[in-house]
Amino acid sequence: MPAHDPQPTNQPANPHNPHRRAFPTDTPDGMLLIISGPSGVGKTSITRGVERSIADSVFSVSATTRPKTDADVEGVDYHFVTDAEFERMRAAREFLESAEVFGRKYGTPRRWVEEQLARGRLVILEIDVQGARQVKGAMPEAFGLFVLPPSEDALLERLRARKREPEEAIRRRFAEARREIADARASEVYDHFIVNDDLPAAITQAVEAVRAERAGRTESRNPR
Repeated sequence: MPAHDPQPTNQPANPHNPHRRAFPTDTPDGMLLIISGPSGVGKTSITRGVERSIADSVFSVSATTRPKTDADVEGVDYHFVTDAEFERMRAAREFLESAEVFGRKYGTPRRWVEEQLARGRLVILEIDVQGARQVKGAMPEAFGLFVLPPSEDALLERLRARKREPEEAIRRRFAEARREIADARASEVYDHFIVNDDLPAAITQAVEAVRAERAGRTESRNPR
């Protein structure tokens, strides 16, 4: 829960959950947003752009067994856990989804997501296609965006431009990216595909798609 939430009222926010109290800022407009895309496509920049542009959005921080780097901030980039702790959480069904990518495990904590949705917030998950399938199975109402590169050549160039890995690793990521794009198109998980040829324009498209979807859902709940 964000640190600056106001104090709750004395009335339950949800008749199905009498123990959770309502906050003055609670609304019925909660929506789960999935943003996916292959490595190097710019999905994190788009995710952050959506988060900055929509006032009630919150970013879901995944748990991971990936080692923490000097650039990482615990609780901001990831929740860093041991393999044993990750498996304990998975066995306890504490993840909304979990996946293994390049030998590292990632999972979305379920309880926090459910609490934020109940508050009426836009909850953003940045996950891969495998995880998105799991989330859609658990929460079919989730709205999915997939970010595409302008071309395969452009994606390969972006991966090389990051200068993070040797050529062999870059080629492996590129092959995985091609597979993930094909998988996303065939999955029926994603409601909207965005081509990131120009980052500001791609962010604008993502924000407009999310706002239009939420407005449509509000209208369906409150027909004139």
